[in-house]
Amino acid sequence: MGKTMTDVASPAIVPMAEVYIEGFHRALDTVARERRYLAFLEAPPLPATRDFVRSMIERRNPQFVAVAKDEVVGWCDISRHERPIHAHRGTLGMGIIPAYRGRGLGQQLIETTIEAARRQGLARIELSAHADNARAIALYRKVGFVQEGVERDAICIDGRYCDTISMAIIDKANRDAWRATA
Repeated sequence: MGKTMTDVASPAIVPMAEVYIEGFHRALDTVARERRYLAFLEAPPLPATRDFVRSMIERRNPQFVAVAKDEVVGWCDISRHERPIHAHRGTLGMGIIPAYRGRGLGQQLIETTIEAARRQGLARIELSAHADNARAIALYRKVGFVQEGVERDAICIDGRYCDTISMAIIDKANRDAWRATA
């Protein structure tokens, strides 16, 4: 029998740390294997995931996990672009395992991560969402993302093509601060 909302503990949102890497890898793999939401169909090997997380921590990129009963049940991160002309930008990625969806956790994760990005001076946060992922697109709009474009037939999973929606949120104060330093 499936879990109900009352069976599921309320997760804590915490910054990513070494101790969460294996749990993050499991959560990432769970969502990826649904073959509906992410840009890959299974998590990268654990060593590659470990390298990614360590790099994110080293570069001080915003990365948070939702933890319930000592298990990672969701994540949200923003990878800052490395080239100097794009250093004001970052790309958001996130996911939540099925038992924890529909409870406001996504909004908590994304708001926490965006606020950390703003404190670090990021002026633009962008993402791509599968066009048929209405729940995610609604969440992104709710927190301020604006649709910028559609990439037609951008993904193909199991022979089924799907468009992706490009979205971004601009922090005007941080944008103006970048302009002043340029």
